[in-house]
Amino acid sequence: MVESRKEETRIDAGLQKLDADLAFMMAEFATVLKEVGDGEIVSYLPWFGDRVPLEEACTPRLVQAYSIAFQLLNMAEENSANQLRRMHERERGVQAWRGLWGAQLKFLQEAGKSQEEIAEALGRVRVEPVLTAHPTEAKRITVLEQHRDLYLAHVSRENSMWTPSEIEDISRKIRSILERLWRTGEIYLTKPSVEMERQGIEYYLTQIFPEAIGKLDRHLEHAWESLGFDRRQLHEHFPTLRFGTWVGGDRDGHPFVTPEVTEKALLSFRLQALHIHKRSLEQLRAHLSLSESLQPVPECLANGIAQQWDILGGKAAKLAERNEDEPWRQFVSMMIARLPLSDRMPTDQIELSTNYFTSYRFPSELLADLQLLRKSLDEIGAQFIIEEDIDVAIRLCKVFGFHLATLDIRQNSAFHEKAIEQVLAALGEKDREFSKWPEDKRVAFLSENLNSPERRLLQNAKLEDEAENAIRTFSVVARHIRRYGTWGVGALILSMTRSLSDLLGVYFLAREGGLLEADEEGRTVCPLPVTPLLETVGDLENGARIMREFLAHPVTKASLEWQRRIEIPETDVPIQQVMIGYSDSNKDRGIFASQWALHQGQSEIARVAEEANVRIRFFHGRGGTIGRGAGPSHHFLEALPDRTLNYDLRITEQGEAISQKYANLLTATYNLELLAAGTCRFSALGSREDVDAEFREIFQFLADRSADAYSELLSKDGFIGFYRQATPIDVLELSRIGSRPSRRTGTHSLSDLRAIPWVFSWSQSRFFLPGWYGVGSALQLLET
Repeated sequence: MVESRKEETRIDAGLQKLDADLAFMMAEFATVLKEVGDGEIVSYLPWFGDRVPLEEACTPRLVQAYSIAFQLLNMAEENSANQLRRMHERERGVQAWRGLWGAQLKFLQEAGKSQEEIAEALGRVRVEPVLTAHPTEAKRITVLEQHRDLYLAHVSRENSMWTPSEIEDISRKIRSILERLWRTGEIYLTKPSVEMERQGIEYYLTQIFPEAIGKLDRHLEHAWESLGFDRRQLHEHFPTLRFGTWVGGDRDGHPFVTPEVTEKALLSFRLQALHIHKRSLEQLRAHLSLSESLQPVPECLANGIAQQWDILGGKAAKLAERNEDEPWRQFVSMMIARLPLSDRMPTDQIELSTNYFTSYRFPSELLADLQLLRKSLDEIGAQFIIEEDIDVAIRLCKVFGFHLATLDIRQNSAFHEKAIEQVLAALGEKDREFSKWPEDKRVAFLSENLNSPERRLLQNAKLEDEAENAIRTFSVVARHIRRYGTWGVGALILSMTRSLSDLLGVYFLAREGGLLEADEEGRTVCPLPVTPLLETVGDLENGARIMREFLAHPVTKASLEWQRRIEIPETDVPIQQVMIGYSDSNKDRGIFASQWALHQGQSEIARVAEEANVRIRFFHGRGGTIGRGAGPSHHFLEALPDRTLNYDLRITEQGEAISQKYANLLTATYNLELLAAGTCRFSALGSREDVDAEFREIFQFLADRSADAYSELLSKDGFIGFYRQATPIDVLELSRIGSRPSRRTGTHSLSDLRAIPWVFSWSQSRFFLPGWYGVGSALQLLET
């Protein structure tokens, strides 16, 4: 009872803070409006003015003012949530907040897991958020940056150390940002380019996540020690964290993602990763001012410096002159000199540094030198320096490598069918209508052609658009891999996968692009995972059959073994990635049928994989709304079917969800922690009870009946007209939110409309129809 009252008090305090923050921001906004000559709007402002805007008063400037007001509300809510979590931790300890490290590790301990078992579980965790540029983020990058500046200024103002005059200075800064925001156009007047979208993603990857990773690891350490565990045992068991992206690689219905765009994206990500390490090493050099006159120089460091001299030659002598008495600084200076960086962004597949023979070729070489540095400091007992400086640099090297984020290459199965037909024409085949062939003929043809990794097309063969685009894309990927390894490229994802032949078609086109290789036994292998994207309810229902056939194919079996030796050589179980789509399945049959098909599909695919001695890495294509699979991350992980998480989570972060979750450091850390801690807990507990037979029948009944009601609505006469009048879909189709078209082919039909604008349009009109329609009808029928 007492604890319940305390909880109510904390919630009340959080709400009071929200009200106070919003009142302050709205008052400052009103001050700005009056100062710039728009004072007539002030009386209409929500949560501030006392007048309701009538239709004639709804000018464009008032609409903009309302938009900014709601943005300020979002900031106030975000800040209040962060402060409420801090209050919880101060009053109740690090284990207080559900879903975070403290609570999840405590749950495992109470479930009977030992310190060693929990450490082993942590070391198995692999989490990879994949950032996409789905067209649901309407705000310009410039506006998002101003939001970040405003948020940070507001948080800074709360510090109790400031004097009244200093607080007023911060308030003046807030007013200046608000004025910039008021005078800045909020939306794109022209569609953003793929390069602009890539630069937006790079901001999060280079400016937010490196610092968030450090805070995430500190949170884990505090949670670990709160259980009475030995902190030293945690060092080798931090979860694996990776990042992925689709920006520059997702060409499904996106004509502006060309092979050249993909090539530039891969090189840009590499360049940004190297700059992260340069900043990290420069900070390390500044901190490692240890004098050899005050502590002995370990032999390993002396040998390391000598090796760097051998590699760098005369350049090493110049670097050593700057810090004659400081060997640790000398060593780090030489490490910086070996980063493969130049002063310009390369435009083709060339080394980023002109010093090819002296530069680090792979991140493992940089990591080895960082480990040597750590060993040398450990030998002199400099544990605080190791924890605060060296381990941070090591962690960044492990997370970002020399690639920053893995770039997925995605295309549609229908596009590939056209490309294969055009290849058949170029090869002079008489029967070239591949799309009309029966499945057994398609599989037989592709299998025969995959007996060898050697391409059949002549080097300069004349190809039509689809074949030219697909093959040149694979050629770009192949060149990049030969130069830099596979780390920078993620999966070859095939949208609308319907059959085994769809997946074999990826191998076929990849072969013509020079991507396939022969293993030591002469078998054809693909160095990258070919990944089906199961999007519709029908595809999810057929997923187990497709995967059984695919996993049994000799090229897949050889490829998975090849990939295993590269990614996880310490285990003998290969990994097959499968992506499941939450948006299209919802658009196809409605929310309940979609969720049940996703649940069933994952369970059945996992069983098929177990039979084939393969582990499935499910890649969850979730969006930012309920209709596209969104919801609290820890609840989502808890609800996954048995045997489908396996310590390994790959998940999309799309559009507006990226700025909502990751624009600010504390919020970014919180959301990463939910993913990592939840993956650890719900994997470490092993098998969970699955849905029993009685409830399966009920769920199937609800799925079928809700899908019937949903389909009936969409097929009603006049529905399309109602949809176009009740939602702003026409505005969204003409908007300049993202670089990608809203329709795959340009056909004006409901089937061709992408799932994202479909859900987005219902959200904008506040119907939220994809998140609920059909469920009530099904429950009513169940009741009767």
